[in-house]
Order: sequence, then structure tokens, then C-alpha cells
Amino acid sequence: IFFSGNGPSGICLSYLLSGYTPYFKRHSLHPHPILQRKLEEAPEVSVLDQDLEYLSEGLEGRSHSLVALLFDTLQRPDTDFGGTAESVLTWWHEPDRAIPHLVLGRNAPGGAWHSIEGSMVTLSRGEWMGLPDLPFTEWLKQKRRGLRNNRATAEDIAQYYQHYVMKKGLQKNFICGTVVTSVRKVSAGSISNHTQKDLQESSDSLWNSNEQSTEVFQVDGFFKTVAGDKEPFSIHAENVVLATGTYDNPTWLGVKGENLSYVHHQLSALEEAVKNNSVGIMSDPVLIVGAGLTAADAILFAQHCNIPVIHVFRRRVSDPGLIFNQLPKIMYPEYHKVHQMMKEQTAACAGPYESYISLPEHHVLSFGKDKKCILQDKNGCQKAYKISMALVLTGSNPNLSFLPNDGIDLAVDSDQPVNPKRNPIDVDPFTYECTQEKGLYALGPLAGDNFVRFVQGGALAAASSLLKKANKNPP
Repeated sequence: IFFSGNGPSGICLSYLLSGYTPYFKRHSLHPHPILQRKLEEAPEVSVLDQDLEYLSEGLEGRSHSLVALLFDTLQRPDTDFGGTAESVLTWWHEPDRAIPHLVLGRNAPGGAWHSIEGSMVTLSRGEWMGLPDLPFTEWLKQKRRGLRNNRATAEDIAQYYQHYVMKKGLQKNFICGTVVTSVRKVSAGSISNHTQKDLQESSDSLWNSNEQSTEVFQVDGFFKTVAGDKEPFSIHAENVVLATGTYDNPTWLGVKGENLSYVHHQLSALEEAVKNNSVGIMSDPVLIVGAGLTAADAILFAQHCNIPVIHVFRRRVSDPGLIFNQLPKIMYPEYHKVHQMMKEQTAACAGPYESYISLPEHHVLSFGKDKKCILQDKNGCQKAYKISMALVLTGSNPNLSFLPNDGIDLAVDSDQPVNPKRNPIDVDPFTYECTQEKGLYALGPLAGDNFVRFVQGGALAAASSLLKKANKNPP
């Protein structure tokens, strides 16, 4: 089995395929009485071997995925009500159930968490960032560190994921510094015996030949060597797991001048500009486009550095779809502050916040070479603003260029690109296998699961399915 992506989804699935097996902890009590009764029916059978659809039926929560809600509530039974009840799972290491697999990723284990500015604080509570059988908060205590407002920094999380892989002995399955360029189906008969023998020797019997399988996946790519060279590789596998996340490919507006050097699509560009003193308190304003949490982080960072901001977004401030209208004020005071600014500091009505102007229901028409940006409001009125730089922070899309037709054929709407919120890959809800391509699995944001606490349910579903295929489930 081959995984593309070594973030939380890939790490969790690797753990489950390495023989670590969850059972219901005898004499433990789950606050959901119907689930408790189901768990008591067969405590000697691993959760991986049970009917996940039956166990998860009737669960409700903050995810659309029943199996994500199931695995989350087994690990954190009453967390949504502020409780700290212990997990009702106990973990046994059963090495004979392990399935050989490789996890490839560009960065160290932890995926995109290594690319996020280290001091950024997570949206999710710290305990929700943890992986099975090693609570994040316990690891943080060992470092003699605490959580700010119950939330963690990106640097802590990236370190925790690396520590998790080492602590659980998973590192032999991880190959970092790799880029996948192609995943495609090929005829098993077209692969020479010589290639098959090489693969068996070089990947610890990764190749499990199955006479019934007439097609396999060929995965091509390259390793980045220490010297900076690219060393190509080609792997064949019966099953491939896509867990690449969505951080790679920021969304563009598609307007004139967006490719000019002062227009950027990542928050790191603002941090870099501040370090280089190319923007500051006396600069023309920084234009920030977007009304999500990354745009809010950019506004907070600019405020901290006394940099003037013009904030442009398409929605109304009161739009219930705006993320700020869904966050509890007590838990997220800094985002509540940004939301207040968006409401109170519009161009039409000056408010108490210096160096910030909010332009709701506006959009960008064009960027000029003279650093003038043309904006248009909902009534069609246009206005030019002189800016120092622009940050377009309107989300990101997965980079699936390594799949045929960029993976569009796998999406729920196969006429549109894959998008984690609007058009995820179409998967079976209890195996996470792609409905359009057997043997191909999708986890995390690709399958519509956008929070670390919920991506783990997809890993549970995929592991259960893969164990059945490999006949590693006890009868």
C-alpha cells in the first residue's frame, strides 16, 4: 500500500496499519447510551473488525462523516460539552496484523504543519490536535508548556507529529523529501518479473502479488537528495491512499494583474515583507482579500506591526456563512476582534480602529503596474486604491496534477475541480474508497474532512477496508 501525503491523516493510517488495534475498554462508560450498548455486544472484537456503519448510526456532531464522529467520540467522549472524559478505547499492538506500506511526503512527518508560520495559533482546541493513544496535551506537559486559550501553536503541532511517528515506531514506513508526479492504473501483466523482484527486495515485500488483480497502480515521482538532485522512483501497489491535503495550491481571483510581483497568495509573504522592512507603519496600505481565518490572521499580524490595511471581501458582515459568525466569542477573542473591526470600521463609517478599513460586498477588478488596485462594490461603483502589496487569501485547492485529468473524474461533481468544501472526492462513507476507482482511497480535506480531530475517522474506515482486503481481520 502506498500513501501520498504524510500529514495527520497519513500518520494515523500508518499507525492503524502497523498492527496497533483499538478495542473497547472493558468497564468503561460512554455517555452515549446506545453506543455504549453496541460496544458492549462484542468487546473482544476490535473496532477495526466491527461494522462501522452499525456503530456510528445515529451519532450527531460537527462533521458530516458518521465514521469521523464515531472515532472522535470513542477517543474524546464528551469533548464538545467541555468534558474531559477518558477515551473508551484501549490499544493493543498485534504485529501479525501489520500491512506493509510506504508513506511519501515532501516535508517531515506532519505535512503542511511544517509550512505554517510557527507562532500561529490553531483554530481547534489543543486536545483536538492529538492522534490515537498519545494525547497532545500530555506531550505538551512533558515539554513544560501550556496551551493559550486551550489552543496550540503550529510549531508545537509540527513537532508533536514528528515525535508521534518516532514514539510509535512508524519511521520505517515514512520517506520524506519526495514528490509524486503520476499515479495511474497499469496492467499487472505489463510489469516485468525483474521489476517485481526489485520492488520486493527494495521495499520489504511491499509487493503482495495477488493473482486475481489484473490491474495495479503505478506511482512515479522523485526523491530530493541531500545534494539537491532529483532521483526518480517508480512503485507499483494494489492500493493507493491520497492524503495530500489542500495547502499546496492557493486560490486565485483570476483578475488582470494578479501575476504582478506585489500580489501574493500566502500569508508568509507579509511576514517576509515585514522582516525585509519593505512594508511598515509609513507604507501605503496592504490589501487583504478574503473573509476566512487566514485573512483574519493576516489582519492581526498587520495590526501587531502597525501596518495599515484595506480589507476586501464579497460577503455581508452578517452573513451566517462567514466563519466568524460560527465561532464562540470566549474561545476565539482575537477572531472576534477582527469581526468587530469588519463591522465597525467600514470606509463609509469611521470606527475606533486605526489603520484599518473594511470593504464588505466588494471585489477586486484589477491590479495595476503602478500598485493601484481597482475595487468594485455591489452597486457597480468603482474606486482605485494605492497599495504597497496585496494578499489574496481566499482559500486553497488540492494539487492533484499527478492524477489523470487532475482527479476531476473522482469528484462528487465530475465536471468541476476537486474542492475540499464544495466538491470533495466521492468516497464510500464507511471505507473511504473512491467510488469511481477501486483501490484508490482519499482521506482528510480531499474527502471533505477539514479538521484533524475528524480526519482520523477516515483513517479508521480505510484501515478497516484494507485489513479486510489483506485478510488480516480475524474471522
